[in-house]
Amino acid sequence: MLAILQTVDLALDIYTWIIIASAVFSWLYAFNVVNSRNRFVASIGEFLYKVTEPALRPIRKILPDLGGIDISPIVLLLAIFFVRRFMWTTLAPMLLS
Repeated sequence: MLAILQTVDLALDIYTWIIIASAVFSWLYAFNVVNSRNRFVASIGEFLYKVTEPALRPIRKILPDLGGIDISPIVLLLAIFFVRRFMWTTLAPMLLS
């Protein structure tokens, strides 16, 4: 059972980094730092969007409009942090005893 918790924790850690990469990429795209016409850059952006949007869309529906500031990645990162801490402080001791 510990292996399952470790695998879930690793998956959440990888997804955390994907969310951060998506946020940084969106800033670089918005400020024209990256060439949006480059196929490689476009494919990275499309991948990051398709991977993160299903988790961010419900959060964006709940949050109020902040006038161009999107804090949904922060909310999602806080939720992932909570799940990871809950897993190791509550579930792991129950499963290991």
